Amino acid sequence: MAAAREKGKAVWKSVKGGESQSPFVLGSIVRIFMENFLTYTVCEVFPGPNLNVVLGANGTGKSSIVCAICLGLAGKPSFLARADKIGLFVKQGCMKGAVEIELFKSPDNIIITREIYVVSNASAWFINKKPATLKTVEEQIAALNIQVDNLCQFLPQDKVGEFTKLSKTELLEATEKSIGSPEMYQFHCELKNYREKERELENLCREKTTSLEKMKQRVERYKQDVDRYHECKRHVDLIEMLERKRPWVEYENVREQHEEAKQNRNQVKKELKSLKEMQAPWTKKIEEAEENLKSLDMKTRDNTAEIRSISQKCKEKQDALEMKDKQIEEINQAFRMKKDEETNRQKKIYQTQKIIQEWQNELDTMAVCENLQPQIDAVNIELKELQEERVNIDNDVSDLRAEKTNQEREKKRIIDRLGQLNNIMHMKEENLKMRFRDTHSALMWLRKNKEKFKKRACEPMMLEINVKDSRHAKYIENHISTNDMRAFVFECQEDMETFLVEMRDHQKLRVNAVCAPAESCAENLPSRPIEELHRYGFYSYLRELFDAPHPVMSYLCSQYRVHDVPVGTEKTRDMIERVIQETNLRQMYTAEERYVIKVSSYTKQNLSSNTCLREAQFLTTSVDTDEREQLENQQQDINNMLKSLDARLTVLFDRQKLLEHKDNKLRQEKKALLERGNQRRQLESKIGVKYDSLRQLEQDAIDLEKEFQLANVKIKEINKQKAGLVSELMHLIKRIIPLNIVKVTLALQITRMTAEKNRLQSEYKAGTVQLRAAQQRFHELDNKKQLLYEKCVELMKQARQVCRLGPGQDFPEEFQVAFQTLPNTLEEIDAFLSEEKTRASCFTGLSASVVEEYNKQTQEIQQLTEYLEGKKNELNNYKQNISQEEYEKYGIRIRVKFHSSTELHELTPYHQSGGEKTVSTMLYLMALQELNRCPFRVVDEINQVRINSAVLFFLCTDAYDIVERTDFFFLFREWIQ
Repeated sequence: MAAAREKGKAVWKSVKGGESQSPFVLGSIVRIFMENFLTYTVCEVFPGPNLNVVLGANGTGKSSIVCAICLGLAGKPSFLARADKIGLFVKQGCMKGAVEIELFKSPDNIIITREIYVVSNASAWFINKKPATLKTVEEQIAALNIQVDNLCQFLPQDKVGEFTKLSKTELLEATEKSIGSPEMYQFHCELKNYREKERELENLCREKTTSLEKMKQRVERYKQDVDRYHECKRHVDLIEMLERKRPWVEYENVREQHEEAKQNRNQVKKELKSLKEMQAPWTKKIEEAEENLKSLDMKTRDNTAEIRSISQKCKEKQDALEMKDKQIEEINQAFRMKKDEETNRQKKIYQTQKIIQEWQNELDTMAVCENLQPQIDAVNIELKELQEERVNIDNDVSDLRAEKTNQEREKKRIIDRLGQLNNIMHMKEENLKMRFRDTHSALMWLRKNKEKFKKRACEPMMLEINVKDSRHAKYIENHISTNDMRAFVFECQEDMETFLVEMRDHQKLRVNAVCAPAESCAENLPSRPIEELHRYGFYSYLRELFDAPHPVMSYLCSQYRVHDVPVGTEKTRDMIERVIQETNLRQMYTAEERYVIKVSSYTKQNLSSNTCLREAQFLTTSVDTDEREQLENQQQDINNMLKSLDARLTVLFDRQKLLEHKDNKLRQEKKALLERGNQRRQLESKIGVKYDSLRQLEQDAIDLEKEFQLANVKIKEINKQKAGLVSELMHLIKRIIPLNIVKVTLALQITRMTAEKNRLQSEYKAGTVQLRAAQQRFHELDNKKQLLYEKCVELMKQARQVCRLGPGQDFPEEFQVAFQTLPNTLEEIDAFLSEEKTRASCFTGLSASVVEEYNKQTQEIQQLTEYLEGKKNELNNYKQNISQEEYEKYGIRIRVKFHSSTELHELTPYHQSGGEKTVSTMLYLMALQELNRCPFRVVDEINQVRINSAVLFFLCTDAYDIVERTDFFFLFREWIQ
């Protein structure tokens, strides 16, 4: 193999050197370079001329060379049937690969390079190291007659079965491409196209002949419809002419109405003018009457203003007189008040003298004041002692109340904390109820019937166990089985049996129960102190991580040896092998795993197993029993203390009531003594005060005679002022009387003038009504004339629009002639129009499209006849120039037999075995070798038994001894012996 490789390199160098006598033919592969391609990182192959045999075991890269040839020469990945994306041919782990093929060509070889990119699944092409497009590469390859998609030239490993699946036509085409000149396949295709064109012409002539007959039949049917359409058209034209004349007749009628309205309006206009002339004298008289009324009204207003001014002055004088009367009344009122005040003063003097006399008599009868001071001093001393005792009791009560408040506050804190602990227990019970309903029912029964048991009966362990740190709960739950976690613990076997009979037999509940050992194990000591295990990362035994009642702890120590199972950390996990060897522990826990060590009965070696700890489910919430018991004891002590404080407070409150009663009694006694000593002094003081009041009343005496004289003087002065005001008022009244007489006279004149004016206005109003009626008729006729005029304009516009006349276009003479033959009244036109429409409606289903279609069909028949004649002539020419062969059915059938006793059979994908199909394929390819015009051929690993492989190989070498113009690549899995 090394010699062959050196020989290939030497040949390649001679080709590169441009030696004239090259063994390669045009397009032969002289070098293959692969980089990061499939199994190769870097590989360069130098094929020799003629036959190239590639040997190697499976997976050594034989097919990689075939893939490199195909993809490097613009082949598609789908042809190899290995991958559908080009990026998958890059070596795994690489982002880019490359294939380079050097083809022989004189004077300079062609080097085609394809770079493959994994990320974009794209390729870059180069020819002689210069960038190129895929189309350019395909043109270069086609010029060298290289066909990597032709199974007769290029047969990959996964396409051997595809060869036998080729139809006879496909096999012929592939063979033509492989051994024939480029014109052969082209001529074959042209022959098939000519034959196909001939068939198309025959079909076309047949179809067009049929279509022509159908069109002629259709035109015959259309002819009757066309005649009916023309008759209908005559009626429609008459209807159109009637509809054109109708607006003109309507316009003429409206125009006549407009002229009549115009004449009526002009007549009413003349009447309106005469009525306006008659109204002029009445208007002048009414204006004169209004002028006189205005003059009288001015005089009346002036007279009224003067009367109002004098009346205002009179009112002022009257108000002044009333004010003087009020002043006189006020003076009299003031005198009466002073008179009443003097009378009241006399009464007060009399009453005061009477009270003084009564108190003097009482003072004369009162004995001389005795000496009461020693008695008062004794009462004061007793009150002082009593006050001191009350102060001491109040201080004691305050202290006891403060102490009670503190105790109640502490009690509340303890109750809140116990409530929190009870809530935790409630959560644990809810968890138990949710997971083990029968166990929860049994728990409720146990709490109500504890008196039925001789010794202590503990609730399920999951309720009784309290983990000191919730992080350690997972160790306890992984160590104790679930059945025991929900088991009840009894100290007496008899109690346990009683409980199980009640639960299982009577209530049909599935519960677990265990009995604590008769001899307590709760205080068992571990096999070694935990301090000795600290160096291995152990920090505690399981028993120290939780609290439980004595029976439960005794059972767990006996059954699970919780007192001798240590718990470690990650440090323990890191040195676990050493821990197992040195400590001889049978069970242990690290941070997240449980280790169990057993001794083999056969080898006496330690066998360890470890499991990951599952998360805790039952003991994540725990209650500190010591704290709970301590809190309950504190609550009991506080309750006792509160009872004692309440009793002491009751005694003090009773003593306070007694002292308060005694204090009130002493104060009343003192008050009576003080009243006895102060009564005479108070009476003397009151008499002195009354004498002072009496002297003041005597000094405040009023002289009524003098006050009466002063009041008379003031009244006389006011009366003089009243006399002057009355004189002025009488003078004003004399002035206002003539003015009122003038006012009445003016009012009578205004009344007469108003009546005259109203008479004139009534006469004017009657004339005005006639004038307005005339104006109304004039406006109505004017509006009617205007409306008729607008209607005439609109009808004229419609009539011209119906006749399609322009703005300045005269009425056509043809319309005048046509209109003379038609009726002249609207009634006659409408009747004639209705009759024609009825006749036209009888022609249903007809339209102008019938005539258009008839003309169109006639024209198409003529065109189709001419077209059909041309195609028939063209078909006759084809038949004269081309033989009537089925060129598209031409093909190659391979007939084979592998036993002398059998007949030849056609090679198919189903009839022969896999080996027979492979041998047939190779023999066919060898038969084409002498005729082949391709620069090279490739056959990839056809796996056969050794004798067939040897025969094929020798046939191949014999073929290359005869023909040396095509290179051959033959890939085998192993060397042929």
